[in-house]
Amino acid sequence: MRHRPPIVVALLLLVATSSHEDAAASSQADDLASELDDLASGHADPKVVAALVRTVSGSARQAGTRAVASGRWLASTFVDVAPRIRVRDLEMLKEHHGGLEGADLAEALVRNAARASAAVGATSGAIVSAQYAAPPTWLALPVELAAETLAIAVIELKLVAELHEAYGRPVRGTAGERTVALVKAWAERRGVTARTLAKPGGLGEALGRGTRNELVRMVQRRLLARLGRNVSTLAPMFAGAVIAGEVNRRGTRALGDAVVRDLAAAAATSLPPG
Repeated sequence: MRHRPPIVVALLLLVATSSHEDAAASSQADDLASELDDLASGHADPKVVAALVRTVSGSARQAGTRAVASGRWLASTFVDVAPRIRVRDLEMLKEHHGGLEGADLAEALVRNAARASAAVGATSGAIVSAQYAAPPTWLALPVELAAETLAIAVIELKLVAELHEAYGRPVRGTAGERTVALVKAWAERRGVTARTLAKPGGLGEALGRGTRNELVRMVQRRLLARLGRNVSTLAPMFAGAVIAGEVNRRGTRALGDAVVRDLAAAAATSLPPG
């Protein structure tokens, strides 16, 4: 029997291990996306939130203390699940909203997303115990708060994408290009337009500059700001639920209104769809 040199065996084992880890990471991202999609659709019951908390907890343990403490883990998780979130096209949106179109459809989307965010905040607030009342850091972050922050970010990302559909300006390109455009739009609280994609530093240029790292850094800052607003979840049981629900509702509403203003202004100047 012909024996392989030790270095070849080691390389084969390394490749096999790497493939297994990649498959496990992909499966975990799929699970997270499925649970987050349920929440984004308005199914914020305690069982769904509890399932998300378990998945997020496992992801955090695998990422390690340093990644969690820096906030990079949560930002990377968001970037990984973003392309897996289902976005309804215009026809499906009209079907789900009684034939509404244009500004009326956009208002319904913003209102429903704000309600979904409020429901997530209220449910998380009811789950978190009073022992987490100390000011949070990424290192000592209650996993429920991390799950809530991730869920709200996904609700808002889906809202941004579907507002573009409502205004007849769906974001084109490959799955990766759409993800880049929408995640940047969410982080910067604006719409994606043809002018934005074409200008220096726009999507085409960003794709050649280590886009994922750029997005993770951008998302990291945005999620940290969102985390600060979600601290209300840590208030005593019922107060935390009420306050967190209202804070989330206002935050998502403000983001939706900002994107609507951007898209309405672009439509008024007759720019071609992005």
